[in-house]
Amino acid sequence: MRDVEVLDLNFRNASQAIGAFLVKSSAGLILVETGPESTFSVLNSQVEALGYQLSDIRYVLLSHIHFDHAGAAWKLAQAGAQVYVHPVGLPHLASPDRLWNSASQIYGAENMGKLWGRMEPIPESAMTEASHGESFVFGDVSFTAWHTPGHASHHIAWEFEGGLFTGDVAGVKICGGPAVPPCPPPDIHMEAWKDSLQLIRKIAPSRLYLTHFGMIEMIEQHLDELEEAMDSWAMWIKAEFDNGTTVEDATPRFMEFTRAQMNSLGVSEAVQSLYEYANPSWMSVAGLMRYWKLKAQGRL
Repeated sequence: MRDVEVLDLNFRNASQAIGAFLVKSSAGLILVETGPESTFSVLNSQVEALGYQLSDIRYVLLSHIHFDHAGAAWKLAQAGAQVYVHPVGLPHLASPDRLWNSASQIYGAENMGKLWGRMEPIPESAMTEASHGESFVFGDVSFTAWHTPGHASHHIAWEFEGGLFTGDVAGVKICGGPAVPPCPPPDIHMEAWKDSLQLIRKIAPSRLYLTHFGMIEMIEQHLDELEEAMDSWAMWIKAEFDNGTTVEDATPRFMEFTRAQMNSLGVSEAVQSLYEYANPSWMSVAGLMRYWKLKAQGRL
């Protein structure tokens, strides 16, 4: 089994909030996920600490185009890497204004630089579309792209030597805490997400690599726990939606609901804070409210 280096990008000076993964091949280094541009200096220093230079990274594989996973991809492309991305995501990285403006509506324009840094276009020649089930050979290693929507329509899980880099589709699990689903707008689709989890079970990897955060080996337990949390969160929000509650009014109650879940499992306040960095609970209210609204309109 080839070594996978787990890089902690120290997002907002918090450990185990956002990660990236480095794999060595005979054709150069492969980086899975980049983190946001705001953590690029940390990424660079960690690569150098392993004895490499940024220019040694020849291939960048993205799970999806959200900033915490792909925000620094343009800088790796500038350094000479080829970026592999879902076909739906590629145009947004080539022309990121719409992506940036959409995120600004969620996080607030005044917070974008502090959270995510900058986002610049990637030339289409520096990107490669990864189709569902398509394998890519990089020297002496091979990766296979599996389209895994549910969290995002442009989501890929990357299979590699018995392991699977799952982005956000296999949820968030930090410091031994529970598996929980990140549900930001606008693409949450619970049925598609569960289909993606079934695909992961069918692939039957021996290890999951979570961007938030690290390696998981007890896979069935993890996926079962994640599905239970998905159902719990979705049905809680459905009750609020059915009652006509606004996102603004539901958010503090949902945050208290998830906090009570964490407390019941004995998760410390410090670890709960890491979860909030990696997966802010308030974002899931808007994402799940939108999901139920589209369902009610017959658009999902």
